[in-house]
Amino acid sequence: MELIPRPKSRFLKVQCTDCNNQQVLFGCPSTVVKCTACGKTIAEPKASKGSIKAKILEVLQ
Repeated sequence: MELIPRPKSRFLKVQCTDCNNQQVLFGCPSTVVKCTACGKTIAEPKASKGSIKAKILEVLQ
C-alpha cells in the first residue's frame, strides 16, 4: 500500500534540436520554455501536459 502518491510529472533533461544545448525542464510547464543558448522554443504548455519540442535525453527521478 502506497501512503504518499508519486507525482505524475517529472523533470526532463532535453537537448535543443538547433544548437544541441542541454538543459533540465519540468515535464508540465506552465509557461513557454526557451533554449538558454539560442532562444528557440523547446516546450509549451498544452492542456495538462507540456508540448516538448526538443529531444528528450533522460527522465529524472
